[in-house]
Amino acid sequence: MITYFTDFDTRDIGENIEAFLKKLEGPSYIILNGEDNTRTRFFVTLLHGNEPSGVMALYHWLKGNLTPAVRIVCIIAAVKTALQPPLFHYRHLPDQRDLNRCFKPPFDDKQGQLAKAILDIITYYKPEAVIDMHNTSGSGPAFGVAIQQNKNHEALTSLFSKTLIITHLKLGALMDISEDYFPTVTIEVGGRLDQTAHDTAQQGLHYFFTQKDILNEAKHNQKMELLIEPVRIKLTSGASLSYAETPNTEFDVTLKHNIDKLNFKTITPNTQLGWVNHNGLENFIIQDCKHKTTIKDWLKIEGKKLYPTGNMTIFMITPNPVIAIADCLFYMVKPPH
Repeated sequence: MITYFTDFDTRDIGENIEAFLKKLEGPSYIILNGEDNTRTRFFVTLLHGNEPSGVMALYHWLKGNLTPAVRIVCIIAAVKTALQPPLFHYRHLPDQRDLNRCFKPPFDDKQGQLAKAILDIITYYKPEAVIDMHNTSGSGPAFGVAIQQNKNHEALTSLFSKTLIITHLKLGALMDISEDYFPTVTIEVGGRLDQTAHDTAQQGLHYFFTQKDILNEAKHNQKMELLIEPVRIKLTSGASLSYAETPNTEFDVTLKHNIDKLNFKTITPNTQLGWVNHNGLENFIIQDCKHKTTIKDWLKIEGKKLYPTGNMTIFMITPNPVIAIADCLFYMVKPPH
C-alpha cells in the first residue's frame, strides 16, 4: 500500500510541491541515509490531505540535498487526497475515514490497512523518535501533543514550540503508539494557511534531521508550558452548527465567526463563545479521559449566549463547520491549582 523510495534523487524532485506529490503518486516512504545509519528517526506527515506544512518542509529539505545526522524515514500518507483538486483542500475524501483515527484495531478498511502498514514500518525500524506533523484548521501558535510527560517528549516538542499538551484521550491517532513503543509527539505547527506555520515546520524539521542527540540537546532543554488532560468538546449527533457575527436561529449552535482567534488564549466566564438557539447544553458532548466532569463544568448558557464556566485555555478551534461537526469544536483545559 505504500511506495518505497531509497536513495531519493533530489535532482528529479519536481519544480514545486504539486509536482513532488505527483511524483509520489500515493502513500510513500522515503529513506534518507544519514551520517549514522545505526539509528533511525521517523517523520510522518500529510495524514490529513489539507495540512501542507509538513510536506512543504520536507520538500524544502530534499531540495537542499543535505545529509541528516542519522537515518531518517519519511512517511507521506494522504498524497492522493492532497492532490484532489483544489490542492490541499480535503482533510480526507468523503468516502474515507479520517486516517489519524485509524491507528487502532480493527484495520478492516482501506484507511485502516494503510494505518496498519505505517505502524508495521515504524515498528520494524524501532526508531529513537517519531514526529507526526500537522496543521490546525484555524490560526494559532505551534504546540505539541503527547500521551506521556517526560524529558523525551518535551525535547521533541521543544524543536517546534514551548507548549506541550499531555492527554490520555486515545482517539486512534498515531501518537497513541508512544505508550508502548517509541517517543512519539504530534506537532501542530499552526494554521494550514499561515506562513508562520510553514516557517516553523521548516526550521523544526531541520533541527530534527540534523541534531546528533535529539533527546538530550542542551539547547532544547527549555522550560515548557504544560497543559494537562484537556477535555474535548463535540456536538451531539444531529446538532446543527454555523459561524456568524450574530445568532443564526436556523441552527442549534452558532459560534462566533472569529472564534479561532481565541486559540491558546486565556478565556474567562465573560468570554462569549457564541449562541445556543435550541436544546441548551444537550447540544454538546464532553470527552474527559478521567470521566470526572460533565459539560456543565465547562460551558454555561446565559440568555442563549454561550460562555465558559471559569478561567481556562481553549485551543484546536476550527472555523470550518464540516471539520467541527465530524471531529470536534475545540479543547478546553483549566489552569493548574
